[in-house]
Amino acid sequence: MNSVKNVDETGSRLEDLEIPGQAFLRDALMRCTDPLKAIEGFQVENGILLPSLRQLLPLLDLHGVRRLDFHVSVLEELREKLIKRINEIGADRADKSTSGDKRLKDLLSKSFPAVRIAQLRPVVMAILRNTPHIEEKYLRVLVREKELYNDADTEVKRQIWKDNQSLFGDEVSPLFSRYIIEKEQILFDHRNLNSLFFTPSPKVRRQGEVVQKLAHMIGHSVKLYDMVLQFLRTLFLRTKNINYCTLRAELLMALHDLEVQEIISVDPCHKFTWCLDACIREKNVDVKRSRELQGFLDSIKRGQEQVLGDLSMILCDPYAVNFLASSAIKIALHLINSESLPRDNAVLLLLLRMLALGLSAWQMIDTQVFKEPKLDGQVVTKFLPALMSLMVDDQIRQLNCRLPPDERESAIAIIEHSGPPPDACQAYAQLSGVAAVLSMYYALHVGGGGGFVKGRGDTRGLMRVLPTLPNCQAHRAFEDPFLHTLVSLLILNMADEFSNESFCTVIFDEFFLAGLSRDNVTRHLLKLLWYIHPKLPSARLHSLLKALQPTSQHNEAVHTLYESLRDKVGSHSTEDQLTGNGQTDPLGLDCPPSTLTRISTPTSSTCL
Repeated sequence: MNSVKNVDETGSRLEDLEIPGQAFLRDALMRCTDPLKAIEGFQVENGILLPSLRQLLPLLDLHGVRRLDFHVSVLEELREKLIKRINEIGADRADKSTSGDKRLKDLLSKSFPAVRIAQLRPVVMAILRNTPHIEEKYLRVLVREKELYNDADTEVKRQIWKDNQSLFGDEVSPLFSRYIIEKEQILFDHRNLNSLFFTPSPKVRRQGEVVQKLAHMIGHSVKLYDMVLQFLRTLFLRTKNINYCTLRAELLMALHDLEVQEIISVDPCHKFTWCLDACIREKNVDVKRSRELQGFLDSIKRGQEQVLGDLSMILCDPYAVNFLASSAIKIALHLINSESLPRDNAVLLLLLRMLALGLSAWQMIDTQVFKEPKLDGQVVTKFLPALMSLMVDDQIRQLNCRLPPDERESAIAIIEHSGPPPDACQAYAQLSGVAAVLSMYYALHVGGGGGFVKGRGDTRGLMRVLPTLPNCQAHRAFEDPFLHTLVSLLILNMADEFSNESFCTVIFDEFFLAGLSRDNVTRHLLKLLWYIHPKLPSARLHSLLKALQPTSQHNEAVHTLYESLRDKVGSHSTEDQLTGNGQTDPLGLDCPPSTLTRISTPTSSTCL
């Protein structure tokens, strides 16, 4: 039935092109005295007008080849050749500025009525794709008929989107959502410790499918690029999701890689982003590049302040924040070794200035007050020296561990350099976003043993700084990129420390449980337990499972992960019992051994 319907529709549309079709044949059959002769006459007049072929048609009949199949095969062959020739005309027009425009315009005028015929539509679409400026009357037809719009190439749709922002928004919105989902999958993936958020290089990240597809949709159109930037600003403002800032930077650099001069030459952030991208890629900012970055910031003149809004988004990108804060920690360590002051290091001051600008991105776009925030001088003169004193303590303890064993001297060194951090550390972390981020990255530094690789972290150093983070400015320590990295470091570097109750008290009671009202904190903590639960004392594991039990307010992902964790814990406990390695009640749930295998079911939640 569908094939008959398609034939009928094709026939009626052929009539629109003044080509004899279904209606013509029906009228001829109604008026004739010999239907077979009328059909034969129709075939002769409307078949392929090559005398040499007519002698072969009876041979095809003898082989059972239908006339329809023969004509369709010829149509397909001619269509491919025609499309190839149209593409050649389009290429010549682009390369040599020949008269191809007029030829394509004439072809479009004659062939566009066939756009509704599915078999001929690819030819019309090829002409449209190679036409640089499509007349409005054709674009209106494509927009009005969804089937035609869906079959149009991106090159054609760009010309529609330029004057139809809502339609363009409908096209890019799923890509934005997909990009955020992909980032969150990396941040919350509890089964893969090799997929760390900050591991991929900038070049690799912007080769992602979503970024490349957005770049293709934009093409060379400045207007579409501006629309995308406006969408990203709006979404960032509405959701406060910093991954939209990442997409803004990656999209610009993807267009840079494609050498789309029409766009990168007019985006005032291009050179700054390009220089910053090189620094992130090389994990270093030298004096030359620091001067380039500072020169760009200093060159923003009155009347151009709105550029700061886009710059702040680029610097709010978590990859940029990670680079700026990590570099600042490295410079602080260098200053300790060289016995220099933070305020005398120009590169450090620039990094802090850029970090302050990035952390103010949401507020700047929200208020539309485009003014660079002034870095609090006391962050440099008071907070950083206090933070560096913690670094000195770390170095003294590490040095003490390398000396010949002397219990008394070791005990003194540990006591003198393991006390509470200076009051300035916590006070400024609560007041200043820059101080808060530096404190967070100092925690990552000591957690990773000086680098985010599998090794051995500084347990005492982490236990000193981590309790100061829950109350830091804007609760930044509970943002996903930081928690993702911290959890990964705890699993890779400090898993054995979780058998120590004092370490558990700091990690869980003084840090994670302080942010448990947030779904994302719960998910990161569940991921941590997924790997380290065999190391935990039974009572501690029991209390954590009870505290983490989700309610109706938690999202589905939390419920799913919690149930999976209970399954895993229950299975591990059962294995311990069977091998004789476990205790009578390894989970501290006061349940008989037979119930341990049922711990993951909702009916057993009363045991928790």
